[in-house]
Amino acid sequence: MKSTRPTIILCTLATLVAVVGRAATDTPATAVDPAAAFHVFFGTSQGGAGRGVSLGELNAATGALTMPALAAPTSSPSYFALSADGRHLYACNSVDNLPGQKGGGVSAFALDPVTGKLTALNTRLSGGTMPTYISLDHTGRFVLVANYNSGSVAVLPILPDGSLGERTGFDQHTGHSVNPSRQSSPHAHSIITDPSNRFALTCDLGLDKVLVYHFDEHSGALTPNNPAFVSLKPGSGPRHLAFAPSGRVLYVTSELANTVTAFNWDAAKGTLTEFQTVSTLPAGFKGQSACAEIGIHPSGRFLYASNRGHNSLAVFEVDPTTGRLTLGQNISTAGRSPRGFSLDPTGGWIVCTNQDSNNAVVFKVDTQTGRLTQVGTPVNVSNPVCPRFLAVAPKA
Repeated sequence: MKSTRPTIILCTLATLVAVVGRAATDTPATAVDPAAAFHVFFGTSQGGAGRGVSLGELNAATGALTMPALAAPTSSPSYFALSADGRHLYACNSVDNLPGQKGGGVSAFALDPVTGKLTALNTRLSGGTMPTYISLDHTGRFVLVANYNSGSVAVLPILPDGSLGERTGFDQHTGHSVNPSRQSSPHAHSIITDPSNRFALTCDLGLDKVLVYHFDEHSGALTPNNPAFVSLKPGSGPRHLAFAPSGRVLYVTSELANTVTAFNWDAAKGTLTEFQTVSTLPAGFKGQSACAEIGIHPSGRFLYASNRGHNSLAVFEVDPTTGRLTLGQNISTAGRSPRGFSLDPTGGWIVCTNQDSNNAVVFKVDTQTGRLTQVGTPVNVSNPVCPRFLAVAPKA
């Protein structure tokens, strides 16, 4: 989001990492028939009547995407996560104040995996203002949320019926960094748990830090790790993050610097060691741009990042031994401000949302090279942000 110390639907991307015996954070980890159809849910940063989560359908054989229609009205659901069983959706309401309440919100919905129909369960305060990112822990029992404007993170429990309980964890960030217009205060922009579920990591764009917490998967509490953070180059503006399938490398997009930074992850100590930073833009580009979403192919061989301004998706090859990145392609997103994108669970398709041109675009993934080819023409979607896939369940 180009938005005014001690959170994968989405839009972490989240990663498509499967953890045995635990819930996925973004896309439900269910077996998928490559010839099947996918529900594709879209979030929006706009509020008001008729605004909310919308729903289209992608033909997994052809890549054809239907025109999305409103599935559930809710205030500015810019980012959301699906439960591992595909029966619940959790959205952050990206506002400073909910009707009659001070602060942003987190909303829970029951989901029919056959029809995609959403039924509102409840909404809780997010613990801060303008929440812009949400994820689930690997047990599927907690929601983690990052509040951008207030610079805080919070944890809420998921109750047996799928609704949300009272907050169990919270931390208010403090400080600033070098960019006076974007970094005069903390701006938490994402939060996820590591593959072990023992730690939670959050990017703070305003502090140029990735903060690390001990996460208690039983109580939902957050406690700062020691050390409590790793710093990026001043003025970078770290935004979103994703673990490699191996769990040994963490990748971070930086909005202001237009880069991806790779860190070795010590899962025993909860520490990060930077080993590479690469640009998401082609050599010689001189215009204004801001990096946004990050996604890793299910194979772990390719990494993707979106560029708003250059209006492209960057495609990186991942060295299977070292985790180092090599830029292989920048492809136009056929629109303006590609804030969000998502890979389908098979790794065969990407849907990318162009927020400022009100459309979504489908790309076919070459599973040998990772490179992308646009399929069809852009589909109209109002102010889209976060797309997420769910395999259409067969009728009983």
